[in-house]
Amino acid sequence: QVQLVESGGGLVQAGGSLRLSCAASGGIFSINFMGWYRQAPGKQRELVAGITGSGTTNYADSAKGRFTISRDNAKNTVYLQMNSLKPEDTAVYYCRMSTTRLYWGQGTQVTVSS
Repeated sequence: QVQLVESGGGLVQAGGSLRLSCAASGGIFSINFMGWYRQAPGKQRELVAGITGSGTTNYADSAKGRFTISRDNAKNTVYLQMNSLKPEDTAVYYCRMSTTRLYWGQGTQVTVSS
């Protein structure tokens, strides 16, 4: 059974940094897309950053210049380095991976205080 486990969330002051990790286990292979999404209270889940198997990245406008997504294929892990955090970045962050199927993590809370 494939599982995605996120870590690295927490409480940080505005201007601070966090690094999120998401590791997949349970027999997942040939992961194409890996991405990070977030959902703030009362809002829809939105894409923050994504990375394809070839390493092509894309970012939400709100994340450009502050966040960096990367992946370690040997470890089936995706990372999100978040710098210069703002209170509006507060949300539950979810990782997503896709092969021929779609998988989601359980989410990790990121809270940025002003």
